[in-house]
Amino acid sequence: MNDQVITAISTPSGTGGVAIIRLSGEGALSVAERVFRPVGKTQVRDFAPRMMYAGKILCEGFTDFGYAVYFKAPHSFTGEDVVELHCHGGAEIARGVLMATVAAGARLAQRGEYTKRAFVNGKLSLSSAEGMIDMINAESLAEVRAGSLLYGERLTKDITGVQQELKDILAGIAADIDYPEEDVAATDLSDISLRLKGIYSALNKLAESYSAGKLIKSGVTVAICGAPNVGKSSLLNTLLGCEKAIVSPIAGTTRDVVEGSISIGGVKFNLFDTAGIREQAEEIEAIGIDRAKKILASSDVVVCVSETGDYSAADGVEESRLIRVFGKSDGTVPFGKYDVAISSVTGEGIEELKALLSEKSLGGKSLDSAYVIEERHYAALVRARDKLKDAISGLGNFPLDLISLDLREAWRILGEITGETADEEIISTVFEKFCVGK
Repeated sequence: MNDQVITAISTPSGTGGVAIIRLSGEGALSVAERVFRPVGKTQVRDFAPRMMYAGKILCEGFTDFGYAVYFKAPHSFTGEDVVELHCHGGAEIARGVLMATVAAGARLAQRGEYTKRAFVNGKLSLSSAEGMIDMINAESLAEVRAGSLLYGERLTKDITGVQQELKDILAGIAADIDYPEEDVAATDLSDISLRLKGIYSALNKLAESYSAGKLIKSGVTVAICGAPNVGKSSLLNTLLGCEKAIVSPIAGTTRDVVEGSISIGGVKFNLFDTAGIREQAEEIEAIGIDRAKKILASSDVVVCVSETGDYSAADGVEESRLIRVFGKSDGTVPFGKYDVAISSVTGEGIEELKALLSEKSLGGKSLDSAYVIEERHYAALVRARDKLKDAISGLGNFPLDLISLDLREAWRILGEITGETADEEIISTVFEKFCVGK
């Protein structure tokens, strides 16, 4: 077995038109040569890079007709020699080709090993790899966009720019400390302070984007609440475009939480229709009301529905995450304090409500902006920002060599995001999120 050559099925399992088995590592061509027989006189060892060749794939118990393509290092995803074998789709065919490559000397790849090799070989940063898996696992267009920006090294570019600025400041401090007798201008503390405050502001802006980035990644949680029989379930059904919740004129029909998801502007919104909140309720309904109150407390946005102007069901909910909806507005003149009047029958106000949901959750920010969507990145940004804060407050009060310790630590922490200074535990944790074929 050639431990350098790894193999895995890179396409989803199941029946399909084509399945791809990917070999990567020094000796990938040699392994492919043992299982692939090209049409004509061409030999596998003579394959031109990025050219697709037709031929037979020899497996245990059967032969398939497919294609092979060779990517020569370093011009491949992993930065190593890569050979892809394209066979007919089907779980057993793909598995047969995979086992043929193992018999020919390759070993089964581990989770995320292809992408890890790409990182080790300098083909992408650690944060870019995380952007890739975010794109693969995305459940909304907004998450795909955010992951794409991360995969495209947007965050890496911002971080390396900050690190370079820190290097420049550290170099100036080092020259002033190490060569005081030379004709080197004394360190200008006011200039250093100004530059560090600029870096602090940049890191703070990135860290603050995490609040919206977290919602983009996990979806916005919306609780629909109100007194019994005010149209909460009708509103949920209208937003979902289907009859998910039971609608009845009998108060207390909804006794448990009913949920569904929609996309608004490319962002996933998870909607929860809760039991009507009232003081007098029998035992089972009371359990539903208790669950409703817990969801209200944890939701990103609370939509309180009323047909009387009484929004006391949302008492205690912060104004920043509350939307008051006047429901059942057909032929009724809305009154009292409310944010939008809607009709689940005619659709009146529904689009306005969707706009308010976006405004309350994302603050009207553009989805084309770069957001921090990984908790790991956010934690590192906060730690680096705090080190900068310590350095700024220490200027003029402590020796520059002590100030430089905080700046070096900030530089190191930022390197954890790109992978430049990440330890093996961080790296392993990132790639464990990947599937075997990636």
